[in-house]
Amino acid sequence: MGSHFLRRLYTQYPEYRIINLDALTYAGNEDNLLDISGIEYAKEPADRRYEHIKGDICDPILVSRLFREYTFDLVVHFAAETHVDRSIYNFGDFIRTNVEGTRVLLEMARCSDTPRFVHISTDEVYGNVLEGTSDESAPLIPSSPYAASKTAGDMLARTYAKVYGLPLAIIRSSNNYASFQYPEKLIPLAITNFLEGGRMPVHGNGAHVRSWLHVDDFTRAVDLVAHDSQKFSIYNLAGESRTNREIIYEIARILGIDNVESRLDVIGDRPSADLRYAPNAAKIKEELGWEAERKLEEALSEVVEWYRANEEWWRKIKSRKEFLDHYEKQSTAKWY
Repeated sequence: MGSHFLRRLYTQYPEYRIINLDALTYAGNEDNLLDISGIEYAKEPADRRYEHIKGDICDPILVSRLFREYTFDLVVHFAAETHVDRSIYNFGDFIRTNVEGTRVLLEMARCSDTPRFVHISTDEVYGNVLEGTSDESAPLIPSSPYAASKTAGDMLARTYAKVYGLPLAIIRSSNNYASFQYPEKLIPLAITNFLEGGRMPVHGNGAHVRSWLHVDDFTRAVDLVAHDSQKFSIYNLAGESRTNREIIYEIARILGIDNVESRLDVIGDRPSADLRYAPNAAKIKEELGWEAERKLEEALSEVVEWYRANEEWWRKIKSRKEFLDHYEKQSTAKWY
């Protein structure tokens, strides 16, 4: 999501100089932005529009130095631990990055009088929504360690806006999908497992409902919110609702796999798993004119073809110890 948004900024705003602070943990991948870095790093340093700085948002000395050096006009906070499975195994990493890292960035933005700050959150903060939808005023009832850490980050962001007047927006997005997505997530995992001739683990019965949003629609929304003049706002983003099993079956159809059920391994569900997320995105449509445009069937076919054409990219990731160790737990429902 971050790399796609950065690419949008780079192409839409040629006058911008972009600083990408990324710790490059297990899911970080410099290959995701080779098209931009290849152009920029051929230039003299003073002429570059893009720079990647490897560093941790939890490091206040580094973050403070960057805010002093660059005097940012806009900060968009994507950095997060995001995988629910991993949050069950190691809650501490999620608290550190999603809570303390968020506090460090907010504090530096406050001290630097940063004109605009956008905090990227998730629809998972609303918890399980069995009926109806969640608008931005709905109670936050997180069910997983990941969602709890993001909820805490949301509350910090809201506090900085309300108490300190930081010009800030919170975006609570539904599930994104696109190219370059780390292959432990549902869509790229299903695509790459099927391309390898392998099987696909399915949590519970696969009836979990998620709202699926193509990253092009997501980045367009973030762009609108980032350049909006409101001092404080919260916006939900939503796509098309499908169950996990429906997504897997659609991927199998695109790949020409007939007997899908024989390729599935139904495993134990996550503890306290949410059955349904249903963010209501009416507010951003009314206020900023945004709504999702990419249709799932067409866009998903494009994503499948991207993974088919970029086998080297995902095979390199799936051969690493960080991926293999987690997949062994994920695919056999070893939660503790």
